[in-house]
Amino acid sequence: MIIISKKKHNISRNKISKNAIKILLRLHKSGYEAYLVGGGVRDLIIGNQPKDFDLATNATPLEIQKLFKNCRLIGKRFQIAHILFKKETIEVSTFRGHNNKKNIKKKIYKKKERLGILLRDNVFGQIEEDAERRDLTINTLYFNIIDLSIRDYVGGIKDIKKKIIRLIGDPETRYREDPVRMLRVIRFSVQLKMTIEKNTKKAIPKLSKLILHVPSARLYNELNKLLQHGFGYQAYQKLKKFCLLKKIFSFPLLNYNKKINLLINTLISYVLKNNDQRFKRKKKINPAFLWSAILWYPYFINTIKIKNKKKINYKDASNISLKFILKKASFKLSIPKQIIYSIKEIWKKTNFITYNSKKILFKIKKNKKFFEAYNLYILKKKVEKNRNLKKIILK
Repeated sequence: MIIISKKKHNISRNKISKNAIKILLRLHKSGYEAYLVGGGVRDLIIGNQPKDFDLATNATPLEIQKLFKNCRLIGKRFQIAHILFKKETIEVSTFRGHNNKKNIKKKIYKKKERLGILLRDNVFGQIEEDAERRDLTINTLYFNIIDLSIRDYVGGIKDIKKKIIRLIGDPETRYREDPVRMLRVIRFSVQLKMTIEKNTKKAIPKLSKLILHVPSARLYNELNKLLQHGFGYQAYQKLKKFCLLKKIFSFPLLNYNKKINLLINTLISYVLKNNDQRFKRKKKINPAFLWSAILWYPYFINTIKIKNKKKINYKDASNISLKFILKKASFKLSIPKQIIYSIKEIWKKTNFITYNSKKILFKIKKNKKFFEAYNLYILKKKVEKNRNLKKIILK
């Protein structure tokens, strides 16, 4: 463990949330250890303003709850405390420990399933154990509010300087414990413009199938972090590179020929590039628009197949296809109902625009309700380049 004194780092107390400082000081006054930890410390060192300020302590969740009336305990896999303020929520986690005989005697449990994925992990320990249990070296730095020093147990400062994303411990074991770590490695590499360490990178394609065992709601949240924060296109390319894309988007990319897959990938790439530009200009990004683009061709292809097979009109086939594709997407990724409803509206309006005259199209273009649908229409037209899609689909 290396201690970096105040003189040897650039972190200013003024850049830390006042609420986080209050919590840290109260925990210290109550006789507990407490540190600012994770991405907040990393961002302050790099020179970025942190979005969140997470804390770590040796106080248990119940002890934290006794100290703070505005505290709410959450989580089954590992219980943590959320301390709620008007405009901010501070996450406080108890130091995690290893699964040894001492902890088992205390009836603190850690459960793994057959594949090595941790199902429950309520094992509390010391700060040294907590450092070893965290995932990335760059996120394992502990800032002490009392003397303003930084504790570095795993070479995090060194990796920040070298711009390296490195998993703590054996990568295969760590990915098996929590497959979402593969997505986190990709996210931080593109977000922070860092390279992925050799062994950390090598294990991802080998264990990519494990992503199928991540709960759908958690996968949806991680994908939104990856694709909608200004580096979506780069993240999408890395998902393809590391064999994760077809595992995550198995239903939209499965059983199609190369020409159709090219259309799907091109449309998604256009939308992600546009979203990245909007994010940089600090404009709002509508998640429903992204998902409507990701799922558009599976929906459209399915519509054409149903139309030809059942010999019904496009509108009826479209309604059947819409329900089928969105039901499948909801099951795989737990897309919220509000987003599903918005996707339906975008698709219906896109169909309306596609099959109406230019005069009507000009009026629609001025209507704000049709803005997302019109954007999707323009992008898919750009992708298709007057190709005969029906021939490609029914080939």
